Amino acid sequence: MSQTEEHLTLGGREVTLLGTAHISKESVDEVTAAVERIRPDCVAIELDEKRYRAMTDEESWRNLDIISVLKRKEGFLLLANLVLASVQRRMGSSVGVKPGDEMKAAVSKAKELDIPVRMVDRPVQITLRRAWAKNSAWGKSKLLAALVAGAFDTQEVTSDQIEALKQKNEMDSMMDDLAGYMPAIKEVLIDERDRYLAAHIWECPGSSVLAVLGAGHLPGVKHHLELLAQGAEQSDTSDIADVPQKRSAAFVAGCIIALLVVGLIACGFMFGGRKIGTDMIGRWIFWNGMLAAAGTLIAGGHILTMLAAFAGAPLTSLIPVIGVGMVTGIVQATVCKPKVSDMEFLQQDAGSVKGFYRNRILRTLLVFLLSTLGSSAGTFIAGASFIGTGSKLLFG
Repeated sequence: MSQTEEHLTLGGREVTLLGTAHISKESVDEVTAAVERIRPDCVAIELDEKRYRAMTDEESWRNLDIISVLKRKEGFLLLANLVLASVQRRMGSSVGVKPGDEMKAAVSKAKELDIPVRMVDRPVQITLRRAWAKNSAWGKSKLLAALVAGAFDTQEVTSDQIEALKQKNEMDSMMDDLAGYMPAIKEVLIDERDRYLAAHIWECPGSSVLAVLGAGHLPGVKHHLELLAQGAEQSDTSDIADVPQKRSAAFVAGCIIALLVVGLIACGFMFGGRKIGTDMIGRWIFWNGMLAAAGTLIAGGHILTMLAAFAGAPLTSLIPVIGVGMVTGIVQATVCKPKVSDMEFLQQDAGSVKGFYRNRILRTLLVFLLSTLGSSAGTFIAGASFIGTGSKLLFG
């Protein structure tokens, strides 16, 4: 029995939790051997149906429509997903294993033995949306920084380091670091998914279940399974299975900022006259437009995209439901249409700075991100200057 294998007897059912490292050759062998040895009534896999299809269908990226992604306001989610996949891909390449090979091995062996398979993880898009929604502005900044650092980290990872990821002391240390650095992210990525995984493992058919999941989830999933067996917890996960459709704090904050900006400009006209009011409008257009255009330029955007950034940022900054990143991203994808080769090398290119600028899809996402950050900086700078002007007009 593997040292990352937990065997539980819960309410007359036998549940075996097998912890893996997602880029480990040893995990592939352990999973295959466990399915063969245990021969459970059902094999539960830490994947959702969409991720499993993407993992097994190498042509899936060919169907990506970047404009539709931006219109659905999923630009950041796609970027985050690509970066995370690229990091795992790079780590796995050093040991000759692709991310999720152990999950595919479990499915393959289960099908060979005619054992039912269930995908028991929460859809990744919901997880990323919840992670983003639960973060403060500072937390989102730290998340972006962590993603950028992870994407361009070229440090080699050895097979021994990967195997260490399955050891509880190593995993506990990592979880503690994550909880301290980004507690909201840890809550969504680990705590909520522990509960979600446990509930869906519990609902698997049969008296014997083998669950294949990342080693970091073992303690939490075991805890929730024990609560379910005791009746102290229900298997209903509807409260964490979607993103609430209520107005977010970011939307409310955007409305407040827009009202303040319009109010301050109005005060400029009322108390300072036409010259002061016009000057404030000019500053708003200059800082928003110039910094959004500068972000687009840094991202390697087309000249038409830079013009769209300059023209669009002063307006979209006052409309919380439309961001300048959506405008610039759509323009960039329209004037520099992605090629088939961009889709084929999408995950590979996401692992390097050069790849981001070479790949038209990734460059569009970079334009989306940097123009948004530029416009946000412009809003802050112009808004701060308005407060200074308002103070002088009202208090001398």
